[in-house]
Parts: sequence; C-alpha cells; structure tokens
Amino acid sequence: MSVLTATDLVVKQGETLALDGLTLAVNQGEVVALIGHNGAGKSTFFKTVMGLIEPRGGILALAGETPPSVLYKQQVVYIPEQPFLLPELTVFQHFQLYLESYNQYKDEKVNEIYDLANRFEIAGELDQFPLELSKGMKQKAQLIAGLIIDAPLLLIDEPFVGLDVYAQQELTTVLKEKKQAGQAIILTTHQFDQLSGIMDRYIMLHQGKLIKEGNQQDLGELKRRFD
Repeated sequence: MSVLTATDLVVKQGETLALDGLTLAVNQGEVVALIGHNGAGKSTFFKTVMGLIEPRGGILALAGETPPSVLYKQQVVYIPEQPFLLPELTVFQHFQLYLESYNQYKDEKVNEIYDLANRFEIAGELDQFPLELSKGMKQKAQLIAGLIIDAPLLLIDEPFVGLDVYAQQELTTVLKEKKQAGQAIILTTHQFDQLSGIMDRYIMLHQGKLIKEGNQQDLGELKRRFD
C-alpha cells in the first residue's frame, strides 16, 4: 500500500525548475534511498513533502492526507543531517517537545526514549544542554528525537555521517525494526555500503527528474558512479 504518492510534481526555485514533473510512490514498510548529485532536487523534494515548499503543480498525498493541513504534516517526521537543537532545552526536553508536537507523549513513549538512549549510548546525557554535548552526541540526540515518533513516513538526510561504527550499526538495526513495523523510510546518503540489507530500492534524481530506479544489486555500480 502506498504511503506517499507524488504525481507530476513541479517546484520552482526562482526561475529554476527544482522538481520537473516528478512522479513516484513509496510503500508501507519500504526503505528507499534518494540518490543524486548536489542540485539534483533531493532537498527540494524533502522540503516539499514536509510541506515547507508549495508545489507549482502536481499532486502530493501522504497517508490519505494532502498539504497544507496539520494532519498532513503529522504524517511525516524528518531527521536532518545537521542537528537542530534548542540551547535552552535539555536532551530529554527535546524528546518531550517532539512527542508533544505529534500528540504522542505517553508513558510507553518515555520507555522508548530510555531504550533508544541506551542503545545509542546517550543515556548519561539526557539532562545535558546542547552546548555541553559533543558533535556526535548532538547527532544521536537528533536521531532519537525523530525515531521516537510514530509517523507513516520517515525522512532522513545523510543519517550515517558523523556516527561512530557502533552507532551506525545500531541505526541500521533500528531502521530494520521501523521497516518491519510498516513505516516507510526515504533517506539520502553517499555511504552506499550502509544500505546493504535495509534498502529495498533507490531512486536517482537529476535536475529534478527521476532518471533511474534500481535495487540492492546495483549498489556496486552506484558506489563507482558517485565515488
């Protein structure tokens, strides 16, 4: 069953066609890698799906909702490449804020926070403020903030960059669990080795157009092409 469908999506950035008639669908429990060089349209697509950019044309639907409704925005959660943490909130308060914004703050979610904090080795930092954290700890905090949300679609931008080897392995395991639970996941990455075992297919963009799709068997070719 399709969670996200985009049909003939057109987005302009100034005079540039950032998305040029893009059509694609992502299914429940599917992990899709969004591939492309800088300027291909990946970030624009993410921002459009999140409702931050209004398309000039086409149709966008997510779990039965259409933008720009609040219900639509609650169907998607985004984990950015660069952590965005508020200096006045502790790590744990960031998790509370995320849960409250999705109306998901409840006891079982607090248990999930502690579970993920232990798995990503950040349990000792929950009462710390962002300025007291290392870059790696900030990234783990941002990851957990997105991973605790139950939304039909998860968008992740370069999730493995900056993580230690153990955290990369743990993230792979968590994404497999999310996939098993039926969450649709779209991620961007240039670390193609990390996609083995979790990716169902990839979508390659170029100048806002879908130019190629493939599966795990093509990972070697992708790595050579983007190295």
